[in-house]
Amino acid sequence: MRAEGIEQAIRAAGSIGALARALGISQPAVSNWRRIPADRVVKVEEVTGIPRAVLRPDLYPTEDLPLPSGRELDEVDLLRSQHYQLLAVLLGQAPTVQLLAALGAIEGDATPLGLAYRRLAEAAREADADAVSREYFDLFIGVGRSELLPYASYYLTGFLNERPLARVRTDLQALGIEAAEDLREPEDHVAILCDVMAGLAAGRFEGGAGAERRFFERHLKPFAERFFGDLETARSARFYRAVGALGRLFMEIEAEAFALEN
Repeated sequence: MRAEGIEQAIRAAGSIGALARALGISQPAVSNWRRIPADRVVKVEEVTGIPRAVLRPDLYPTEDLPLPSGRELDEVDLLRSQHYQLLAVLLGQAPTVQLLAALGAIEGDATPLGLAYRRLAEAAREADADAVSREYFDLFIGVGRSELLPYASYYLTGFLNERPLARVRTDLQALGIEAAEDLREPEDHVAILCDVMAGLAAGRFEGGAGAERRFFERHLKPFAERFFGDLETARSARFYRAVGALGRLFMEIEAEAFALEN
């Protein structure tokens, strides 16, 4: 079973083969990794943009995470980045047994967001990984068509690959973020948008003052809360109902917080 860090690295690269090519090593070598070797962590961070503290938290505590331009990462931004990263992971692919176990250990607190995490933890403890994998397939892949289409273009225009996707690509280029050559999803997929927000909040991407607010308001605010609401009530959803509730609440909190900056 692969550690979550290597799963995220593969997802960021687009595939095992793409990660291997970027690292200049053979695909079978990467396929055999259960976690990223210590001598490869810095290079994987370089080619994927995922912080070493995420790739190997046992070797690199979060406080050692390097940030661009001398920026200091406060606790709130760190937590925001983690919220976004979790949503990106859960929406990008079905959770592994390991991730479900980690989610099941979350305690939460009495705040609205903490209660949403408690419900997610309960759902994870009750979930079977194979059943959740089938649930993910029905929700986001499907035979012919999935129950939900998690793309900004679809929610904003009713069609795929429309102007919202073009706007995302323009802004990603401005941020210096390049899509993997074999990326299987268009960049307006909600998981990719959450991943970008995680990077902005954690300081992995330099976008200048107000970059997070601009990206959120241009690409997530117009549809993400509605998407998560649909996920929360989707016919095929069981475990993912809790993901939808968490995502909807977090999008509300982010929208309110950014509104205060105006």
